[in-house]
Amino acid sequence: MRTHNEQKLAERNIPGMNRHQRFVEVQHAENVGATLKRIITYFAHEKAMVICMLIIVIFGTLCGIYAPSLQSNAIDIIAKTRTGNLSQTLIFMLIVYLLYSGSQMLQNLFSAKLSQRIVKRMREELFGKIVDLPVRYLDTHSHGDVMSRMTNDIENISTTVSQSLPSLFSGVLTIIGTVVIMLWYCWQLALLSCATVILTLVATKVLSGKVRKFSRKRQMLLGQLNGTVEEMISGYRTVVAYNHQDITTEDFCRTADSLTKAGIKTDIFSGIMGPIMNCIGNIGFVIIAAFGGYFSINGLISIGVISAFIVYAKQFSRPINEIAQIYGQLQTAIAGAERVFTVLDEVNEDKTGEDLAEEENTTVTFQNVRFAYEPGNPVIHDFTLTVPSGKKIALVGATGSGKTTIVNLLMRFYDIDSGEILINHQNIKNISRDDLRKNVAIVLQDTVLFSDTVRHNLKYGNENATDAQMQKAVEMSCCEDMLQRLPQGYDTVLTGSGENISQGQRQLLAIARAFVADPKILILDEATSNVDTRTEKSIQSAMQHVMQNRTSIVIAHRLSTIRDSDLIVVMDHGAIVESGSHDELLEKKGKYYELYMAQYAGFAT
Repeated sequence: MRTHNEQKLAERNIPGMNRHQRFVEVQHAENVGATLKRIITYFAHEKAMVICMLIIVIFGTLCGIYAPSLQSNAIDIIAKTRTGNLSQTLIFMLIVYLLYSGSQMLQNLFSAKLSQRIVKRMREELFGKIVDLPVRYLDTHSHGDVMSRMTNDIENISTTVSQSLPSLFSGVLTIIGTVVIMLWYCWQLALLSCATVILTLVATKVLSGKVRKFSRKRQMLLGQLNGTVEEMISGYRTVVAYNHQDITTEDFCRTADSLTKAGIKTDIFSGIMGPIMNCIGNIGFVIIAAFGGYFSINGLISIGVISAFIVYAKQFSRPINEIAQIYGQLQTAIAGAERVFTVLDEVNEDKTGEDLAEEENTTVTFQNVRFAYEPGNPVIHDFTLTVPSGKKIALVGATGSGKTTIVNLLMRFYDIDSGEILINHQNIKNISRDDLRKNVAIVLQDTVLFSDTVRHNLKYGNENATDAQMQKAVEMSCCEDMLQRLPQGYDTVLTGSGENISQGQRQLLAIARAFVADPKILILDEATSNVDTRTEKSIQSAMQHVMQNRTSIVIAHRLSTIRDSDLIVVMDHGAIVESGSHDELLEKKGKYYELYMAQYAGFAT
């Protein structure tokens, strides 16, 4: 027997929609400049903190640049090539170094706060975007991959903002300031020292492309791996029931191996940057020692200047090495930001439109409706049906006949390709989705309850419901006895989406929730397919109360549950093939008769 989700996928008939190929649809922006500009816009909301951090970075950089000059003066005083007070110079140098260390601490503090604020804003935007996305997007994208963007990708951005960006800012300023003061001391030796920059740029350019390529691949594979784990955990009973543990493990290991290879390559190319930069820095030290000694012998510079140049050369190479080492992290963050922005750039579900007109009666009409999940593969063909106000209409048919799709179209989870769906002569395309869904309640085969109290679950469809309304809904839904047996009654916390109560109890609560919502239109999609016969009778009794005087559409495989329907509509391949009452359809001995006899003769439908 197929699950509800599998049935919906079967109805859509989307080719190639398995969990591996869905990841091929994920596109990554390749314009790094545009991505960086977009990241910078988040800093604009934290101007005060950014300015404070920049001031601290500038102050600390100036202290770091000025300290070696004091060291140079102290050495020249000791060598008696310069006059001055050695004690005052040393004390002043100590103060400067202490200020430098203090600025580093403040810099880390501000960067951590800035990181969390920016990531908080980005995370809120992404979550807000996800809840506003069309149902089609979440139906055609791996849930694990979407969750990976919310967690792993944003966490990479957070780490980069808190650790890498401060080093980048201070590093750039240190390089500029160091070059300026080295040119002021001895431009000849400064130019010779800076010659190693060319080697650094060449090495960075060669390795950066590799890092970016494999970091993007690693993020994509990580999302795929999360999707595999999420599917395995949510469908664990099915995996075990079909003895697919080994196949699932092989599937996981295959993806994990690819992720490991991409991660190793990313780390290799990122890791070798540091040693290469250190080697280039050592070459710079050799140049300073050789030519500095020559210039000192010829009286061009003092011994103290050579000492300062050695420190400045280290200061000059250190930020270059740091930038090279964090480049991989920056590329990972950019790749993660691209994936986040890809979701943020998706078109929101259109919720504009008028309100549903307030009328005593509620009639639903489908007129020549055609629909396809994928162009060229229609699943609904010229569907025409009228659901009179206050009547109960049942949709039956084989799996994949389009029953659930009709519900999706009425709820405007998807928009029809042609035709009209009317509620009291009001086209639902002109009704806002929010107002439409406020007037429609749905009870699904796979009941969704949230990890919260029973009270909050019942009020999910109507936050303003009073205790009296909830009590009435509970009584009419035949779950009053069940609530009395719960430890804290209405305040009992449902854990694991209601795993601490039975499937039948979850269905009864879902029906009670629909009653609390007090909808004009009620949809029951296989609401009793997962429960036993005894519980089914309780649910049927509850449904009769809920559906009384309401316009209702019932989807059922168990034909016994819809025998009392005002009209039974038989669907096949997205079209209506028969309609009538239970007795009338049996007399015709058509499609409904075949379904009924097969079911009650003991054959699978």
